[in-house]
Amino acid sequence: MPDSPWLTATRPLIIGHRGASADAPENTLAAFALALEQNADGIEFDVQLCADGVPVIMHDDTVDRTCNGTGRVADLTLAELRMLTIENEHVVPTLDEAFEMLGRRALYNVELKALGVSDGGLAAAVANCIEGHGLGDRVIVSSFSPFVVREARRNLTRSIPVAHLREHRLMRLAHKVVRAEADHPSHQLVDESLMVWARRRGLRVNVWTVDDPAEARRLISLGVNGIITNRPGALRAAMA
Repeated sequence: MPDSPWLTATRPLIIGHRGASADAPENTLAAFALALEQNADGIEFDVQLCADGVPVIMHDDTVDRTCNGTGRVADLTLAELRMLTIENEHVVPTLDEAFEMLGRRALYNVELKALGVSDGGLAAAVANCIEGHGLGDRVIVSSFSPFVVREARRNLTRSIPVAHLREHRLMRLAHKVVRAEADHPSHQLVDESLMVWARRRGLRVNVWTVDDPAEARRLISLGVNGIITNRPGALRAAMA
């Protein structure tokens, strides 16, 4: 398998947060396609299992905020999810559909939406999907839960990087629990001391969620490896 650009890119990657979510409904195929049209290197999105065990792309535990329905994603079958719409025209996509549509044109940051000690088989299902599409060198898998990152590491081939998502400084401790290839901190956590810490450990640093060009320039000057943004087009233009 070729080396992953997540580990080898020599310039900061621009990654669309839930796609180009400032300009299209988040976590839809339309938002993902638009992110690439806006010259993003890739997309970040959230994956969880619906009731029949299919990995679907949805941020919240429930469909209430984004869809014209109610209920927990884990309690709804794929057929039931397909009866819902997002902003009257978009459907909840599956992980398979995102990979099928974009293929090797995109990098993928797959966030596993499970926070307990057990992930209910999510990491295994995602690993099977990545392998089935032959996209292991295009993907990084992340989670806020060190236990879920551990499940991802167990199920993924060693060449696929994993990352700890963090919004608190104390959660650096996650790297002591599970070895990862990347650190994904909230941008407010990033300063020179964090970058020194990451470099000593050989960690790539991909930060979220940055829409302000001035903040992006600060982070690039510190040496971050990737910036996750709701506005990939605007950020790309500002960086140019």
